[in-house]
Amino acid sequence: MAFFDAGVFVEATITLVVIMDPPGTVPVFLSLVGRKSPDARARAARQAVLVSLLVIALFAVAGQAILAYLGIGIPALQGAGGLLLLLIALDLLTGKGGTEPEAVEDVNVALVPLGTPLLAGPGAIAATIVFVREAHGHFGAYLALALAIVVVHLFIYLCMRYSGLVIRLIRESGILLLAKIAGLLLAAIAVELIANSVRGFVAGG
Repeated sequence: MAFFDAGVFVEATITLVVIMDPPGTVPVFLSLVGRKSPDARARAARQAVLVSLLVIALFAVAGQAILAYLGIGIPALQGAGGLLLLLIALDLLTGKGGTEPEAVEDVNVALVPLGTPLLAGPGAIAATIVFVREAHGHFGAYLALALAIVVVHLFIYLCMRYSGLVIRLIRESGILLLAKIAGLLLAAIAVELIANSVRGFVAGG
């Protein structure tokens, strides 16, 4: 077995990019922290990416054991993530997410919903667990998967970190519009996750 499995790296990178959608996180990121200072936005970007990286890494290492011990399946994760995203979406659509946040909210926004479940959501967690299963104990595959996870999170960080360029173009009114659009998109994602959860429970009996 090769020291580094390039095939796994490419497949895992593409899969995680599609699922986590780094450019697609920018509207949500701006709708939540667009009114903050550049330093606060940069801090929120770092925290969100670190939270997501830690969650994905945790499930890569011990995901199967954690789910088995708690008796939780992927459908349950999808349902919980969908409900959480739906609550955030409703806040954005009703305007609550546009209120001036307190200082402590910098960390809260980075943890939820940015770090999880938006980035480290059920889809990314499930995909990571599947790749770990397919590695079959081969070090080259594990190394490739680890590098893919890091590369994808670096891409996500760059998208969030330099989202300030978008702010200069769209101004305050644009941020408000993005909040509504992001709320609608999050609601759609939430409904899809809940629907997939229901389908998973039905298929599983």
